[in-house]
Amino acid sequence: MTAEIDWGPIRALGQRVIESGEPLELTDEVRSLLRRSASEVAIPPEDAENALRSVPTATTLLGEITRRIREGSDRLGEARHRAYDLRDTGDLDGACRQMEEVLAVEVVPLYRKRAESMIRETTRLKSVAASGQPDPKLSDRAQLPVLLHRVQQGHPLELTEGMRAFLRRAAADVGMSEAETEPSLGSPERAGALLGQIRGRLRDASDRLEGAMSRMMELRDAGDLEGARQQIRDWLAVEVVPRYRRAAEENLAGLDEPPPGPLA
Repeated sequence: MTAEIDWGPIRALGQRVIESGEPLELTDEVRSLLRRSASEVAIPPEDAENALRSVPTATTLLGEITRRIREGSDRLGEARHRAYDLRDTGDLDGACRQMEEVLAVEVVPLYRKRAESMIRETTRLKSVAASGQPDPKLSDRAQLPVLLHRVQQGHPLELTEGMRAFLRRAAADVGMSEAETEPSLGSPERAGALLGQIRGRLRDASDRLEGAMSRMMELRDAGDLEGARQQIRDWLAVEVVPRYRRAAEENLAGLDEPPPGPLA
C-alpha cells in the first residue's frame, strides 16, 4: 500500500454509480482504481479480481469499498470525539477503550493505524499523568487537560525547567504575553492557575469557532454573504488565540473571493 492514500476518485465513482445510478464502465482506468482501492480497504486481491469479471460484480465491489471507507471513517470519527472528551476529563483508560473498540471491528488498515496511533499517544499521556511532567514527544495541547486534571486533583505542578518551557509555549499559543506569563512561573499555585487560564482560552476559542462557523455556513447557504462575513468579523473582534484568528481570517478571505466565472 502506498504511503499516501487518496480516496477522492473512488468516492466520486461511488457517488456517480452507487448513489446516482450511472452504469459502471469497466475501463482499464476504472479497473486499476478498483484494484487499488480494494487493497486499501483490505479486500483480498483474488476477491477483487473475481469481481472485476463483470459489471454487476464490479459494481458490488465498488459498493463494498465505499461502504468500508464511509463506515470506518464515521466509526473512527465518533470514537475519537468520545476519546477526546474522556481524555479532557482525565479518563485516559476510557479514552483508550474507545480506540480498542474500533480495533475490535475495523478492517481498513488506514483507520486501524490511526486508532493504534491514538492508543500509543494516550499511553504516553498516562505517563504524563503519573509523573506530572510534560512529554516532549507529545503535543502541548494534548497534555494541557491531563496536567490540569492533576492540579485539580490536588497535585501541584513541579516547576522544572521543562515545565516552565511547556507553560511558556502553551501560553504563547493562546496569545498570552510574556508579561502575563512570567509572574505565574514563580510558584506552583500561580503556575497551576496559569494552566487553567490557558485551557480556558482554548475551550472558549473552540466554542467561538463552532458557533461562528455554524452561523456563517447557514447565512452563506441562504445566500446572505454579507451576513456570513459579519459573523467572521464579529469573531475576529473578540478572538485572541492566534491559530483561531488565522482560521477566521482564512474563512473571511474565502468568502471575499469572487465566484467562478461562466464556463467558456
